[in-house]
Amino acid sequence: MDAQQLLALDNAHVWHPYSAIDADQWIFPVASANGVRLKLADDRELIDGMSSWWSAIHGYNHPVMNRALQVQIEQMSHVMFGGLTHAPAVELATRLVELTPAPLQTVFFSDSGSVAVEVAMKMTIQYWHAKGRPSKQRFLTIRNGYHGDTFGAMSVCDPVTGMHSLFSDTLTQQYFVDAPTCCFGGPCSDDDVAPLRRKLEQHRKDIAAIILEPIVQGAGGMRFYAADYLRRVRELCNEFGVLLICDEIATGFGRTGKMFACEHAAISPDIMCVGKALTGGYLTLAATLTTRDVSATISNGEPGLFMHGPTFMANPLACAAALASLKLLTESDWAANISRLEAGLERGLAPCRELASVSDVRVLGAIGVVELTAPVDMKTIQPLFVEHGVWVRPFGRLVYLMPPYIISDQDLAELTATVVRVVESLPE
Repeated sequence: MDAQQLLALDNAHVWHPYSAIDADQWIFPVASANGVRLKLADDRELIDGMSSWWSAIHGYNHPVMNRALQVQIEQMSHVMFGGLTHAPAVELATRLVELTPAPLQTVFFSDSGSVAVEVAMKMTIQYWHAKGRPSKQRFLTIRNGYHGDTFGAMSVCDPVTGMHSLFSDTLTQQYFVDAPTCCFGGPCSDDDVAPLRRKLEQHRKDIAAIILEPIVQGAGGMRFYAADYLRRVRELCNEFGVLLICDEIATGFGRTGKMFACEHAAISPDIMCVGKALTGGYLTLAATLTTRDVSATISNGEPGLFMHGPTFMANPLACAAALASLKLLTESDWAANISRLEAGLERGLAPCRELASVSDVRVLGAIGVVELTAPVDMKTIQPLFVEHGVWVRPFGRLVYLMPPYIISDQDLAELTATVVRVVESLPE
């Protein structure tokens, strides 16, 4: 079918993320993707500034990734993980244990980031139940957070500014405190963590864990907070006897300049969730890692096993993609490359600081954010970026970039220059 037929059928039948059926929206059919470029059905090419929602870190159609999947599919594309195992899953679990902070020793695979968060929350509740503390079933978190779209994950997203207020009467009510105002690279005071301390003092019998996105709050606002805040959160968890869950789904695998964002604070969580870039954007896969203490306590408690098991858990194709992606990443000088991207984003987005429509410009690792004074009009700004030959997907007041790690300096300069041009054209 031609592009117009495809769009007509798409508009009639297909839901897109946070969209309406038969709505007036801009959808662009992609015919192919290679390197850092998306080729549209009308032959236009776009430089990708989003890494397909932060996952395609090696770009598209990578020969090493392609070959890994070709080899694996000739052996098996899928096999149930109940009662069976296979080399890609075992090798991937071992590699994740090697890469993550030392206390994390056991791995539970799932299908998506949201489910990885659900798994983390269920692990926490089962852990405390096995410890004879069944009242500890609530979670404490900071506002402006985002952890996914399933019900458990929604309950720890910001209840006011988040995307899930419609479900507030249905969701489990969790505990929230204001997000930290201490910025990345700066100090953190007792006053910054005082709200967390007060909640823990008031509800320590009910709180099972603190859950947060380390250093970078992603879809909740692209905010960067002080590493010292995260260190103090770890200390509070130890003091009050609650677990710490770090949601590294957006920040893991080098995006912030460290392999995992919690390393900026030199701390380790009790449970860590990873996803997105895990497979280099090739297939959906996520993992929840935890300590021997947590996994052994759950396994030795009632009912003697962890109560979760997705049909496509540890899919061999996805595990093979993840192994290839991690090999590409770790065998490169990835830290120097992220520093290169950070410098390019800082240099390229700096002119936005002079614009009246911009309230802030911030860069960390391979993340560049232009915060506007007013929300964007997606019906205007999205096609405008496409007309300029780039793919950028703003939301709210944020125009942000998370490009593939393989992007060249020239393409990065073009990407950032386009952001400047488009933002300049916005009304003040």
